[in-house]
Amino acid sequence: MRLPIRPLIAALLALPLAAQGAVRSEAIEYRDGDTQLKGYLYYDDAISGKRPGVIVVHEWWGLNDYAKRRAEMLAGLGYAAFALDMYGDSKVTTHAKDAKGWMTQITENTDAWRRRALAGLGVLKGDQRVDPERLAAVGYCFGGSTVMQMAYSGADLDGVVSFHGSLPTPAEGEGKQIKASILAAHGEADTFVPPEKVAAFKSALEAAKADWEFVSYGGAVHAFSNPDAASYGIDNVRYDERADKRSWAAMQDFLKEVFAR
Repeated sequence: MRLPIRPLIAALLALPLAAQGAVRSEAIEYRDGDTQLKGYLYYDDAISGKRPGVIVVHEWWGLNDYAKRRAEMLAGLGYAAFALDMYGDSKVTTHAKDAKGWMTQITENTDAWRRRALAGLGVLKGDQRVDPERLAAVGYCFGGSTVMQMAYSGADLDGVVSFHGSLPTPAEGEGKQIKASILAAHGEADTFVPPEKVAAFKSALEAAKADWEFVSYGGAVHAFSNPDAASYGIDNVRYDERADKRSWAAMQDFLKEVFAR
């Protein structure tokens, strides 16, 4: 039986209003030295009082819609999530040459790299909705490497989660500075990160006596969590739905654990 069009449309429009949460976003401008930055804070305004805060660090493409969407998803889980800006000047691209150049400018100076990330952490920590004693950082690709650098700097974080990051190791003596628990979600077939680099990463964390967990997803390659990964036309960059869902579930369990301590 065909339903009347107007009542049907009205019913469909009403459904999202009843089902949607109250996630809001705010653009926040801040600075790292002379560089003007702009990140986006996501939170559920139906939650009263302070809640744990999670930094989200974007891929080498810049602070695009994918990173913002992940921050919004975290807010839907009850966290305050800040998608920080590592490049400034609203730099976003779909061209690998540009992305590589911007990323290299950041990563060639480790101290400056960490300082830029910690500037974003300061914004999140200072927000009135955030419990400054319960903080974590989540990053994708370049962002995954960035959250590891935050951990190596001794940042006051409960946990960091690296999704398909390049798995950098701490400099000599830095392992003892790690305060954060660590979860690394890795694509087993990711040719950008050779087995010897994976082994070095694990060995360094073990030597540091860090609280770490490494999860490798068979068949998954680089950027496995990004549904748009294949659109960039790069070999070894492809979405993997199974690895995406499993790694997101693992992150949720990890955050619940570290924030409950």
